[in-house]
Amino acid sequence: MASEPVPLSGLARRLVEESILDADSALKASEESRKQGTPFVSYLVQNGLAEARTIATTASEEFGVPLIDLSSFDLDQIPRDLVKENLIRQHNALPLVRRGVRLFVAVSDPTNLQALDEIKFHTGVSTEAVLVEDDKLNTVIEQFLSSQEDDGLGDLDGDEFENLDMDQFEESKEDEDDASSGADDTPIVRFVHKMLLDAIKGGASDIHFEPYERSYRVRFRTDGVLHEVSSPPPNLGSRLAARLKVMSELDISERRVPQDGRIKMKLSKSRAIDFRVNTLPTLWGEKIVLRILDPSTAKMGIEALGFEDVQQQALMEAIFRPQGMILVTGPTGSGKTVTLYTGLNILNTEERNIATAEDPVEINLEGINQVNVNHRVGLDFSNALRSFLRQDPDVVMVGEIRDLETAEIAIKASQTGHMVLSTLHTNSAVETLTRLRNMGVPAFNLATSVNLIIAQRLARRLCPNCKTTIDVPKDTQLAEGFTEADLKTGFQVYEPNLKGCDKCTGGYKGRVGIYEVVKITPEMSRIIMEDGNSIQLAEQARELGFNDLRRSGLMKVMQGVTGLAEVNRVTTGH
Repeated sequence: MASEPVPLSGLARRLVEESILDADSALKASEESRKQGTPFVSYLVQNGLAEARTIATTASEEFGVPLIDLSSFDLDQIPRDLVKENLIRQHNALPLVRRGVRLFVAVSDPTNLQALDEIKFHTGVSTEAVLVEDDKLNTVIEQFLSSQEDDGLGDLDGDEFENLDMDQFEESKEDEDDASSGADDTPIVRFVHKMLLDAIKGGASDIHFEPYERSYRVRFRTDGVLHEVSSPPPNLGSRLAARLKVMSELDISERRVPQDGRIKMKLSKSRAIDFRVNTLPTLWGEKIVLRILDPSTAKMGIEALGFEDVQQQALMEAIFRPQGMILVTGPTGSGKTVTLYTGLNILNTEERNIATAEDPVEINLEGINQVNVNHRVGLDFSNALRSFLRQDPDVVMVGEIRDLETAEIAIKASQTGHMVLSTLHTNSAVETLTRLRNMGVPAFNLATSVNLIIAQRLARRLCPNCKTTIDVPKDTQLAEGFTEADLKTGFQVYEPNLKGCDKCTGGYKGRVGIYEVVKITPEMSRIIMEDGNSIQLAEQARELGFNDLRRSGLMKVMQGVTGLAEVNRVTTGH
């Protein structure tokens, strides 16, 4: 049955009466704007159906709403932090001036009463509409929201931070304990902004602000290795901590217990960077670590992660199975989260209901229901997982299986028509199975629920611009694990140029994953059912052709992606 046409609103009807629009165009515009979720006036202006000035004048006369020219309005008068950005964007409405208990709100469509009601509800003050031209309103909204971002992180694209003079940071002893003063101290603000900008530009994953008795240092973790980038005066520790805590919306007066927060920075309209912030009271002040979370890492595609072709094929087959469990294991910082999110991003379609429980949520993904576990209120992984199963899920991701209760619920979910993804902390893929057995999971449940296990590490990529060849004796190559068949291929071993070049850091640029991907075959299931140990499982995995981490690392050496020393570092610790 065809849906009835949308009746013309008061404004559309008036535009037709004034011969600004014909009836068919007005009706079509009403229907299309509703389908697209675009304000009616914005749709008319953006599609060239009517001029913004003409619409505003007509609407002002029809509804008796005062009309003002936004181009002559002083943006500094706009009340900040009164209405959240999502409300402003959702309703295309901007608060202009507050007078006592009245708030004047700029709108381009005076029939948008929902905007006024919601703003009134969230602010607790009475709202009155002021009519403005739609194109000018959109421009001013972008200018206003951009200026609000500057309050948090400033203009990070400028060059003004390149030559900061550290002498300007010298403070008196009386000011040292006044942490709150650091929140608005311009030199401190500029220094913190420079550190954030440098970390993003340098591809760092973490920023460490560390106070000591006679020194203070800032370190970046780039390509998995920490290095010092700055050493401001130690008496600035409290001010730097205060500034970071203000940006993270933490309690700056609380310095005795750890706190967790978050900073969001928009680099452009389409890209934003999140910083996960943690404070830790130490002997000489608060150490603050920022984890840089770039959502684009979850969307870079499975091809960019570093899987060998056969490993990638096994993962894709497991992901698209209707039920079962995929486990990813490895130490902290080995890229487990990116691997999981890449899989979730592949599965993230309109037809699937996906839910995740994480501690904490690191990357926000549109279309996925993400839950932060909160142990203080009793929301742990097991409780979140129980709730998920009552939410009609297709795919469930559990940040980590830490105990038997969580493991049992996850396995039950994987056996009842759900795809479950999760992580554990073990050294290899086969050790993951013995770890679950040690938790108390029955062998039968493991054999029938687990589809695939991935163990992984991250190795630094050699810079393709300056890497150099190295001669490695045949005996040494065989001792390292290369086979006679490998040597016959005539591969070349490379090492980093420690001096580096203008495109890398110390001969390395970026990181690549080294993976052990083990599919649970009938042969593996039989060993699990017989309660076999990790040695038996590892031998069976080798017989089935599944490369362990060491072998996968050596293949990256043969491909010239990384060096032998780097593979030794991440697979043997030497």
